[in-house]
Amino acid sequence: MAPEGQKNWYVIHTLTGQEEKVRAALQKALDSGSAAGMISQVLVPMEKVSEVKGGKKKISERHVFPGYVLVEMALSDEAWYLIKTTPGVAGFVGARTKPVPLRPEEVKQILRATQEKMEKPTPKVSFDRGESVRVTEGPFNNLTGVVEELNPEKGKLKVMVPILGRATPIELEYWQVEKI
Repeated sequence: MAPEGQKNWYVIHTLTGQEEKVRAALQKALDSGSAAGMISQVLVPMEKVSEVKGGKKKISERHVFPGYVLVEMALSDEAWYLIKTTPGVAGFVGARTKPVPLRPEEVKQILRATQEKMEKPTPKVSFDRGESVRVTEGPFNNLTGVVEELNPEKGKLKVMVPILGRATPIELEYWQVEKI
């Protein structure tokens, strides 16, 4: 166990779909002072995803780790009891008898990745090389082709489409094509 008062990040396993409810309950305990000195932060890692519905690009949020909430706290019997008795909490991730804290480098990696995913939406659909797709937007609308290259960081792909009898590469954004 960490020295008294030292705060570490722990992972709480929640019931499916209860991440926000657990976060809100712990934040309320923190704001009311009943968790003062025990809990510093409660985090539900989210990411922005983009998808096309009805021809319109829509950006929404989804959980990076469905079913889990991160909490920075000083582990004590009181803190453990507060977390375990919060509605929606299934338990801590770690050994059966005591939670195992995340390593500092793991926390930095999770926080950095979460920040990046909130700044730049990732496409909701993913494609594979060699997969057949149909162009749904732009000057090549309704043409079908085969995925040649992928660039998920930029949300773009290169598709080989038949134009005038020969395969021609065109670069498109993920939202401009659909799987066949």
